[in-house]
Amino acid sequence: MSVSVFCASIDLMATANRSEAPADLRSRLSELGRGLGEREAAYAPALQEAHRRAVDLHHRVSDGLAAFGARYAESGAAPIAIALSEPRLDDKHVRSVQLELRRGRHVAIITVKSRGDVTLVGPFHAGKAEGPCQSIPWQSQPELDLALVAFLERFLEQALTP
Repeated sequence: MSVSVFCASIDLMATANRSEAPADLRSRLSELGRGLGEREAAYAPALQEAHRRAVDLHHRVSDGLAAFGARYAESGAAPIAIALSEPRLDDKHVRSVQLELRRGRHVAIITVKSRGDVTLVGPFHAGKAEGPCQSIPWQSQPELDLALVAFLERFLEQALTP
C-alpha cells in the first residue's frame, strides 16, 4: 500500500517578476529587517515597561524560591536545584518578556506582555504541550499575587513529586 503525502508549496513565480534579476539575499533580508524593525520600534516603550515588570517579578520569584529552598533544606531533604532564567525576550512573542522556571523536565513560564498582562503558563513537562495558562492584567496586583503563589506552588509540587 502506498501513501501519498502532499505539501503546500509556494509559487515562487507569483512572488517575483520573471524579468527581474535573481534576488540578492543580503539586500532583500536587509530591507526586510529595516521594515520589521521600524514596525516593532513603535512598541519599544511598551516592551521596556514589560521588561521592567518582568525584572520586578524575577526579584519576587527569586526571593520566594530562596525562602522555599532554605526551609526545604532545613527539613533534611536532599538538595534540589530550581532554575529561574533572567528576563528575556519571549520565545514566541516579540512584544513580550519571559521568565522560565525549570527543574528537570518540569517547566513553568511567566510571560509579561507589552499589551498589559502577565500570563502564567504551566507547569508542564518539557517537550509536551504547554499549559494550562492564566492571564492577569498588570493593574490587578492582588489577583496577580494570588495567582502567582498558586502557580509557583503547583510548579514546586509537581517538580518535587516522583
